[in-house]
Amino acid sequence: MTTKLKVFIVSHRQCWRPRDCYELIWVGPNAQAFKGENDFVDSAESVNISQKNRNFCELTALYWLWKNLAKDLDIGLVHYRRFFGKWGVVYPQGRVFKAVDYERLLSQAPIIVPTKRNYYVETVWSQYAHAHHEKDLIVLRSVLVEKYPDYLDAFDSHMKGRKTHLYNMFVMRRPYFDSYCSWLFDILFEVERRLDISQYSQNDQRVFGFLGERLLDVWLLKNKIPYVEAPVVFLGHQNWFKKGFNFLARKYGFKTIG
Repeated sequence: MTTKLKVFIVSHRQCWRPRDCYELIWVGPNAQAFKGENDFVDSAESVNISQKNRNFCELTALYWLWKNLAKDLDIGLVHYRRFFGKWGVVYPQGRVFKAVDYERLLSQAPIIVPTKRNYYVETVWSQYAHAHHEKDLIVLRSVLVEKYPDYLDAFDSHMKGRKTHLYNMFVMRRPYFDSYCSWLFDILFEVERRLDISQYSQNDQRVFGFLGERLLDVWLLKNKIPYVEAPVVFLGHQNWFKKGFNFLARKYGFKTIG
């Protein structure tokens, strides 16, 4: 089967969009307010879980793509502020990948993921436990024990490591995309049934998006799927001092910066 590539930009607001192989997919409310002004896919139409966006974040867009797109498409997912890109170009928008860049990397491996985040002084498990709620991981592991016990070694190995791919960003050849989504949502929907998040902060209620980030590496590791990494280009200001301070503050029990 001949496939085409489409990379979807997840957004809840008007944003810059390169044309080429990109298309905008809207998540959250207020999509109708921008109909006619921008061409985009509304993740609240057709088969969807858009009502879960507060808790699943960009994964509501991922679910829509999995359930509704034609099978002759290879699929990528990026964010309105984060794109795959390259170094060496002065202005960020000029660094954003085009279709030719994706196809070059996909000729090397069937999956493209962001360059790994290295926590250095934390494991993947302890970083999550300090940043969110450790019980999220405990419930997640219990679901794997029951539904996917053959993934436990990969899960435990990844959680003991210090590096992980973040952002729920990737580009996948379609057979891998379908396989990953089927596995991912089966797990997350079961965790959702078991996990009480009624007392969580607004940020921690995004729990299933956070767990999805950690599960990608488990799936890659268990299935020994080859992948290539690509830098992430950030559009807009990033307060790296604040991010770094809060990372250390959570680990050592200090007050974070709001």
